[in-house]
Amino acid sequence: MTTEDAQAAAGTAEGQGPVEIDPEMARHLENKREELFEKFGIPDEFPPEVLEEAKERTKGVQAEIEDEVDERQDLREMTTWTTDPIDAQDFDDAISIEEREDEIVLWVHIADVTHYVNPDTKMWEQAVERGNTVYLPAYTVHMLPPVLAETVCSLVPNEDRLAHTVEMHLDKENLGYEEINIYKSVIRSDARLTYTEAERLLDEPETAEDVLEDQSVDLAEKTERVWELADRMHEQRKEEGSLVLNPARDRAHTIIEECMLKANKAVTHELMWNRGVEAMYRVHPQPSPDEWDEALVEIQELDGVSIPGDAWDDPRKAVNATLEQAPGRQLDKIQWAVMKVMPRAKYMNDPFGGHHALNFEIYGHFTSPIRRLSDLINHWIVYSNDVPEDLIALCDRASDRQKDAEQCEREYKNFLQEVGLDPSAVNNRGIEVVENPDDEDEDEDAEADAADAAVEE
Repeated sequence: MTTEDAQAAAGTAEGQGPVEIDPEMARHLENKREELFEKFGIPDEFPPEVLEEAKERTKGVQAEIEDEVDERQDLREMTTWTTDPIDAQDFDDAISIEEREDEIVLWVHIADVTHYVNPDTKMWEQAVERGNTVYLPAYTVHMLPPVLAETVCSLVPNEDRLAHTVEMHLDKENLGYEEINIYKSVIRSDARLTYTEAERLLDEPETAEDVLEDQSVDLAEKTERVWELADRMHEQRKEEGSLVLNPARDRAHTIIEECMLKANKAVTHELMWNRGVEAMYRVHPQPSPDEWDEALVEIQELDGVSIPGDAWDDPRKAVNATLEQAPGRQLDKIQWAVMKVMPRAKYMNDPFGGHHALNFEIYGHFTSPIRRLSDLINHWIVYSNDVPEDLIALCDRASDRQKDAEQCEREYKNFLQEVGLDPSAVNNRGIEVVENPDDEDEDEDAEADAADAAVEE
């Protein structure tokens, strides 16, 4: 790496290196985690029999994949890649894109977790128990055993993997679905990009071979195509009234967010309108008119903030327009004013009521089966066309466990602040335990990811 590259990397999480703490602080953090896990009923360890089952399921995988090829669509020659944070431990979604004369085809490939984890396995029972993966800054409690999730279920580069592919043919003019196909596939990811590398490819496509080592410039061109599509989908969502609480999200995050939203929406469209089956739909009620008025008045009274006059008729558009124009110091206050009046989203077997924040008539989760029970259940329903008898109970379970996970994360972040650690820095850079950590400035560039989480991915 050149000196110029090193200086550029210094502003990134990977360039700054981990946050250093001493052994005593490490013990304080461990004790706090144990206290929170007990409070919220979050199991940190997997039972031995579950770990053994997961380990057994990883044996002979390559031969198994070869046996599956004839029963699936073979997409191994298609340019495919993943984009994740630098510290991601598993890669459950990958994308491909092709621009044709009269359409854009977007493929979202999701790890075929239900090939390995089904209702007859102990791992399934454990996923129902846990409900989701819990992400604390620099500490993760997994929904599925990492020995499985980070190996055969992870779409690592240059390895054949089983996937569930959502193939979307989009109208070039309005980006509507012309055709949706959902099927089992075999893919071979060409590259694992970090968000930083994806940004670099967009800024300097000529450096593709440096970023990707032996990969071709084709991926740089594909990344540019999918960014153009994601940017259009993002702007279209805002125009149609989808709430966007973090207007400063970078291009790489926008690509993944928009592609996953498009795929999730396509799958639930298929389940509801084409199959007419129950599933785990994501329902987000809207605040009452009085609650929205309360939030908008609070926002309007902030120093230096003014809601555009033509946006008041739709509160979501009013918030979007205000966030884009407001001083940076007021962004978190605007976000909090909205979050205070927003009802919690929940999982239901009936999609009607829609997703207010996204302004989607029907919505559900499909793209993260490694870390969310809802996605795992929907994969099983899509594959088997069979709805679990206890679907309503599963919806309630997933909703409750998500609430517990979010509260646990909130309290742990508050504790980090109390002991003098910046949760954002710890989350982005990780932790290293050293005997005499150097004093370092706190990272003040905290993103509004918690706010965006309420609007979904």
